[in-house]
Amino acid sequence: MRILLALAFAALLAGCGFQMRGTAELPFKTLYLPPATTPGIALDLRRNIQAGTHTKVVDNPKQADAVLEFTRETRDRLILSLAATGRVREYQLRYNVDFRVHDGKGGDFVPASTVQLTRDITFNDSDVLSKETEEQLLYRDMQFDMVQLIMRRLAAAQPPKPAAQ
Repeated sequence: MRILLALAFAALLAGCGFQMRGTAELPFKTLYLPPATTPGIALDLRRNIQAGTHTKVVDNPKQADAVLEFTRETRDRLILSLAATGRVREYQLRYNVDFRVHDGKGGDFVPASTVQLTRDITFNDSDVLSKETEEQLLYRDMQFDMVQLIMRRLAAAQPPKPAAQ
C-alpha cells in the first residue's frame, strides 16, 4: 500500500511539471569578479556562481571569458507617510545595484544595467530597536533577491557579437 501511494504521489508530481532548479547555464566558462567595493553582494554572487553553475570564478581578468563589474550599490530609505503629529509612520527601503558584464575587449554580455528592489516598512517610535533589526533583515533579504535576479540576467546573457571588420 505504501509503495502504491508513493508511486501515485510521484506520478502526480511529475504530471504537474515540477522540476528541480538544477544548475544555471552561463554563456561563459570563466568569470572574473573584481575585489568588491560591495563585499556582501559580490561574495553572495561568487558563492552562487560556484555552487549553482559550471562557470569557474577566476582571480585574474586575463584568464576570464567575462568580467562582472559592479559600478554602484546604494541603499536608501524614503519617507512614505507621516502621522498627524508629523512623525514618520512608513518608510520605503530601496536597494539599487548597477552592473555590467563584458568580455574585456569591448563586447558586452550584459550591458550596463540597474536592478532596483523596494520594500515598505512601518515605523513606530516606541519600537526603534526592533524596527532597526527588521530593516537590517529586509536589506539582507533584498540582497538575496538581488543575487537571484543578477543570476537570472547572467543566465540570459548573450555572447557579444564580434566586431565587424
